[in-house]
Amino acid sequence: MKAKTKSLYLVLFCLLSVDMFAQIAPGQALQKLIEGNQRFIEGKSIRPNQDFKRIKEVMAAQYPFATIIGCSDSRVPNEIIFDQGLGDLFIVRTAGQVSTYASWGSIEFAEEVLGTKLIVVLGHTQCGAVNAAVKVPEVPGHIVTLINAIKPAVARARELPHDDLLEASIRENILMQVEQLKGLEPVLAKRVREGSIMIVGALYHLDTGIVEYISK
Repeated sequence: MKAKTKSLYLVLFCLLSVDMFAQIAPGQALQKLIEGNQRFIEGKSIRPNQDFKRIKEVMAAQYPFATIIGCSDSRVPNEIIFDQGLGDLFIVRTAGQVSTYASWGSIEFAEEVLGTKLIVVLGHTQCGAVNAAVKVPEVPGHIVTLINAIKPAVARARELPHDDLLEASIRENILMQVEQLKGLEPVLAKRVREGSIMIVGALYHLDTGIVEYISK
């Protein structure tokens, strides 16, 4: 009983420690990302919230305005391409932005405890993980778990009209992951039905730095 009580106190502390005034509506959060990426591609990044003052502000608590589920690719640094700083983005990254139980728990934590109302599934062009799912029949070790998670998107892409199977697969992978998160019970699916959160797909173009938002 004491252990349960302690856990409840810990969750309550986390909830109360969030600077709630910093939490914004999903549409506003999306607009901040759009504007930040526009500054980045125009070479006008302001690099907000990256000074020592900000370090002190977020030392005791974090209040990110968006969750980014992105690929681990080193060419897609989320805070840079969206021109954000410390404490602005809650980021979950794996190769091919594949989500499993630990990722889902992290995403739910950001939404339920930290208050982020926007979730962006961020893929990118020329993704190596998706390319492996398209072209490589066998991969070593635990890499196979990533590839197997992406293969359904490749299969769907093959059935659609396309000029480039890799690009089509990358887009389908993003869209399928958005669908998966929207249907993830009991937390995210409920919030989607309530209309309290937004889950969107996006594609980062390696050659231009542009983040393109995609949907069915």
